[in-house]
Amino acid sequence: MELLHSGKVRDVYAEGDDLILVASDRVSVYDVVLPTPIPDKGKLLTALSLWWFEQLADLVPNHVISATDVPPEFAGRAIRCRRLEMVPVECVARGFLAGGGLKEYESTGKVSGVELPRGLVEASILPEPIFTPSTKAPAGEHDEPMTFAEVVDKVGAQTAERLRLLTIDVYCRGAELAADRGILVADTKIELGWASDGTLVLGDELLTPDSSRFWPAESYQPGRAQFSYDKQYVRDWAATSGWDKRHPAPEVPAEVVDATRARYVDVYEKLTGTRW
Repeated sequence: MELLHSGKVRDVYAEGDDLILVASDRVSVYDVVLPTPIPDKGKLLTALSLWWFEQLADLVPNHVISATDVPPEFAGRAIRCRRLEMVPVECVARGFLAGGGLKEYESTGKVSGVELPRGLVEASILPEPIFTPSTKAPAGEHDEPMTFAEVVDKVGAQTAERLRLLTIDVYCRGAELAADRGILVADTKIELGWASDGTLVLGDELLTPDSSRFWPAESYQPGRAQFSYDKQYVRDWAATSGWDKRHPAPEVPAEVVDATRARYVDVYEKLTGTRW
């Protein structure tokens, strides 16, 4: 195998015509990898992605070849997958107002150029899910919001429209399935790429705590921050730690690591109905 790329969370190896995508236990916030891993995180992300790929297989094809035909040292945290020509845009859908979208709305009344009603507050449900793409920044730099017009300029009108429709479709299907299990999907980021036959295919991870905001429906209340089944707990710690959000990041306290792992496990079990 040949190591092609080591990202913030995943490592990509080439083996023949296939890729081996390996999810580590690394965690990143503000586009910086923290020095402290979250135990089992890579296996949880892999297992949850595989579950979602199966649930959405009739909606959009995915890159998975095998979850078992992988090198033994990566068992449980790796996927053998097809090579894709990745789209140079982060495809994000939002159904609720949170995170960077909230900050942008408070400043401009818009998110990624999409005009929203006045008077929305933190965690407000949006009138309908919206496509809020961003740039794919190099390692160490921050992704920046893009308008739909900027996506058109980058990939062309036809592809831009397909990205928007697919992203919204994936979000809506995922949010519907999650709602049946008591989970609200506030937003999610997906990765899309072109297969060799010209098909637009889901890659990377899908509807995981690293790519989405998951909230318990039973305690949802707009106008405040929500309990979050994802790495928002780490983000919140980082935001109050005095760290300047630049490399190098400080070590994460053990209690934050333990609480974050517990949230990853909890949402995996609630979504899949399978005990970890």
